Amino acid sequence: MPSKNSLKQFVENSYYHLYNRGVEKRKIFLDDQDYTVFLSYFKTYLLPKDTNHLQKIILDSNSDYFEKFKASRLLRMNNFNDLIFLYSFCLMPNHFHLLLKQRESDGIDRFMNSIGTRYTMYFNKKYKRVGPLFQGVYKAVLVETNEQLLYLTKYIHRNPSLQGTSLLDYQYSSYPAYLNLMKVDWLQTKDILENFSVSGYNSYKSFVEDRPLDENEYQLLTNLTIDEDDI
Repeated sequence: MPSKNSLKQFVENSYYHLYNRGVEKRKIFLDDQDYTVFLSYFKTYLLPKDTNHLQKIILDSNSDYFEKFKASRLLRMNNFNDLIFLYSFCLMPNHFHLLLKQRESDGIDRFMNSIGTRYTMYFNKKYKRVGPLFQGVYKAVLVETNEQLLYLTKYIHRNPSLQGTSLLDYQYSSYPAYLNLMKVDWLQTKDILENFSVSGYNSYKSFVEDRPLDENEYQLLTNLTIDEDDI
């Protein structure tokens, strides 16, 4: 029987919660470099590709071999700017969560295949291993209401608290960007934050930190979140 949310039917101009874990529940991020590399793929794939600048580097006689090689590689690499919009993320030692919107029906599949393949190659080379890194194909579920969208960001951003980690101290989540503690050019926060005030009880910070998900909220997210045995 297929596992929860493993069968996917993608719709254009729609929001999705995506998640996956390491094969056999193994850790997929072993040190700071692993997290940083994974996040760097978001930057590469989601920010606009400056094709003219890259071509100038390649044609410039003053560019050295490494500069030309890097520019050529970036020029060939997939880019999903204007196709994929990332709203929140959290990378945990053995799994990850993403909340994003796609403009085209095959955008997510192409995006996730690019990231999954590239990171697995990096990880296997670094740790001298072979074979799949992730537990099958990533899971995906359609977000159907604005209420679900808001509470999913809360669920994703509260993930580190499940391991006793301070939300503000956790570096591999989009939560600090929502509080303007860091700037992330490839992250979309406006659509979520416009539902909250800047400060006080109705602020996004209070929504996430001061009001843990209650039974009704968990019920709202029942079919949108990761199974407990997936972490």
